[in-house]
Amino acid sequence: MTVFILVAGAFTGPHVWRDTAAYLAAGGADVRTVALTGLGKGTGGPAEAVDLVTHVADVLAVIDQVAAQGSGDIVLVGHDYGIHPVLGAADRRAAVVARIVHLDSGMPRDGVPALAAVPDQRLREELAGGGRTAGELPPPARDGWSRWGSTAGLSEAALDGLTALAAPQPLGTLLQPLRLTGAVADVPVTGVLCTGNGPGIELVQLMVDMGEPALQTLADPRVTFFELPTGHWPMLSCPAELAGVLTEAATGGGHRLKAPGTDGPPPHLRPFLLDVPERPRERTGNTDLYLPEGPGPHPAVVFVHGGPVPARARPTPRDWPTLTGYARYVAGRGAVSAVLDHRLHAVTDYGRAAEDVADAVERVRADPRVDGDRVALWFFSGGGPLTADWLAAPPPWLRCLALNYPVLAPLPSWGVTDARFRPVRAVAHAGRLPIVLVRAGREMPEIAATVEEFLTAAARGGADVEVVDVPAGRHGFETLDRTAECREAVHRAVTAVLARLERGGPITR
Repeated sequence: MTVFILVAGAFTGPHVWRDTAAYLAAGGADVRTVALTGLGKGTGGPAEAVDLVTHVADVLAVIDQVAAQGSGDIVLVGHDYGIHPVLGAADRRAAVVARIVHLDSGMPRDGVPALAAVPDQRLREELAGGGRTAGELPPPARDGWSRWGSTAGLSEAALDGLTALAAPQPLGTLLQPLRLTGAVADVPVTGVLCTGNGPGIELVQLMVDMGEPALQTLADPRVTFFELPTGHWPMLSCPAELAGVLTEAATGGGHRLKAPGTDGPPPHLRPFLLDVPERPRERTGNTDLYLPEGPGPHPAVVFVHGGPVPARARPTPRDWPTLTGYARYVAGRGAVSAVLDHRLHAVTDYGRAAEDVADAVERVRADPRVDGDRVALWFFSGGGPLTADWLAAPPPWLRCLALNYPVLAPLPSWGVTDARFRPVRAVAHAGRLPIVLVRAGREMPEIAATVEEFLTAAARGGADVEVVDVPAGRHGFETLDRTAECREAVHRAVTAVLARLERGGPITR
């Protein structure tokens, strides 16, 4: 028999598992829900005495009880904050734990407090800089749960219940570092990703392919993944589906990621889908220029890569085949191409990445071979939020803004509270700025949702948007899908951008 030990997240307790536990039990499993001190059971003392060690002890007590009874294989499930006491306990009882399930949770590391995983960036900063080490954090109001995760899929009744039964979170549980010996690394793991709240499997694979060191363990054969198309509280929004996933996870089922290099180069380093000739290239600082024939001055296209990209990733984005391919193709058609590396290494880096882009654009415009009044900016993937500044106040020299399979609103799990990097809102101020948007038909659902939201806002505001659809194309189709449809999409997108750069008077905004 499988014994599921379920540990709830911040502000919640055993009550959130009611329906999921019933489905698991109906399937023949033994189910235990852990009442964490101060959340699901009384503290027996002041809240100041409750910390992460207290909650680790709560989970250990249940593990030891199950182990003493010899009831079956133990599967520990940690949702949200609950993964921290789960890992702390599993590290101390690794020999008796069959599997750990990360239910829409992060990857806690030794020495790092749970505060680091709180999605709300502003709240993290408040708690980290407030000098508080004890006490309680009040639970969210009914309209405040989105600061902790997407409420997608929750009925009104479920949201009412979540709010009514919420308890204050002892601050010590968020501020005390997790301590691991390393023993837990030998326990098989399953990740259940809620795509209404954050990345799905395809996006996680993409991040592994990028070479992020902290994520390479996810390609271990003992690690499996499932997706649920819902928000952050699947035990409330889709309990039957969650129970099915947990049951399959207990048997080692699920999707396994590929280690980089398993099937040749990772997708972003495979050849560009067009065979374009080499062009002269000049490298200055973080920017490469690809030059067309003739003295100029020529119009220019500045290509802005996506991300986040690990700081140690090699080659850096300006040497990736997609960007060099576009740059050579555009230069061959008469415009200067500029490709830059910027410092988008984490979702908190959009501010400094925006500075890098603005600086590079000014240097390109100042080059005597460039017509500084005829410039287009072309953004890719996770670089999409960087378009917000240019949409909100388009300068007269910006003749076109292009986007390939972009992220156009922060994903809920990013916890980004800065209103600046939200193209969905900024497009209302784009005026007559021409926008060319290349849309991948097989886009990841979490990203596709932001594109549709952007197009709705653009239509409402009367923005000038041309959509180049690639129905069978995937995110990064230029190196993934070498089809006639995809090649034609590249031709169409480049032609559309260059047409906006033809000589003429300034665009009236």
